[in-house]
Amino acid sequence: MSEKRIILEMGTGNDLYGQDYTKAARRAVADALHHSSITLFDKLGVSHTEMRVQVTVAVQEPDKVDCAAIVADMPRGRCSVQAVKGGLNVVDPETGAAHIVATAAIEAFLPDMAGAWALSTDA
Repeated sequence: MSEKRIILEMGTGNDLYGQDYTKAARRAVADALHHSSITLFDKLGVSHTEMRVQVTVAVQEPDKVDCAAIVADMPRGRCSVQAVKGGLNVVDPETGAAHIVATAAIEAFLPDMAGAWALSTDA
């Protein structure tokens, strides 16, 4: 069965002192999640388990992100996480410490239910 993307949310997060890419990525995902309230499941009688969630986080060193930790943070759906090159490292010239900035995109997909519903003309 084909799917349709029903939600796209973005967020940003950072770790200013710990140089922790996973912490910055988790904060970016939490920021994106706080922008959403998904009420359509109850309205349509669809289970959250039918939703596939794809999370993409962007940081300068993607191999340092614990994607399993982000999956564990997700409240609904069947989730997968991919870390890619992006985000921003702001280096303190005096100490050499990097302040990590991450960006995240959360996409939610449901099975294509075209034709499953029809508008009623009843008043």
